[in-house]
Amino acid sequence: MNSLPKKSNKALLVLLLVFILPVALAKLVLSLELYNGAATNKGALIAPDINYANLAMENPKPHAWQVLFFLPETCNEQCQERLYILHQSYIALGKDRDRVTPIIVVNSHSDTKILKQLNISFDQANANDALAALLTNQQLIIVDPLGSLVMQYDNVIGHDANIAQGKAMIADLRKMLKLSRVG
Repeated sequence: MNSLPKKSNKALLVLLLVFILPVALAKLVLSLELYNGAATNKGALIAPDINYANLAMENPKPHAWQVLFFLPETCNEQCQERLYILHQSYIALGKDRDRVTPIIVVNSHSDTKILKQLNISFDQANANDALAALLTNQQLIIVDPLGSLVMQYDNVIGHDANIAQGKAMIADLRKMLKLSRVG
């Protein structure tokens, strides 16, 4: 009896493994959240729908990038450290300094005397209740030229942590300024 030799399915299995195995591995890595993406920003992104118009507030410096800091009722040592970092970060921007405006956001309860004591002459803007509620934790907020709040840097404790955060903010600002065609 002549029987046909069995054909090996080895080639077919290898071919399937070459194409299916990478897809399966990629799915596994993504589902187990082992891959953290290619985000290079160091600050926390803010929801894209938060802007001056939604907060019912007029843009204090239209067509310019802004860094906001809310001045609390009493400016303690941590608050003074944040003001110092804001000032030093602004100076460190160098040639891009004319595109960015640091703004101290105040309300009727803010301790504006500290600005005179520290000799900081940044622009000031009066906050409405919606913006003041958003800026309660002494964070720094970057605002784009169109008035959208883009990125925030939460309050950190300690001189070294503040300096590291200032460097991170400068890196993010430079990246946004490089990519921006507005402001």
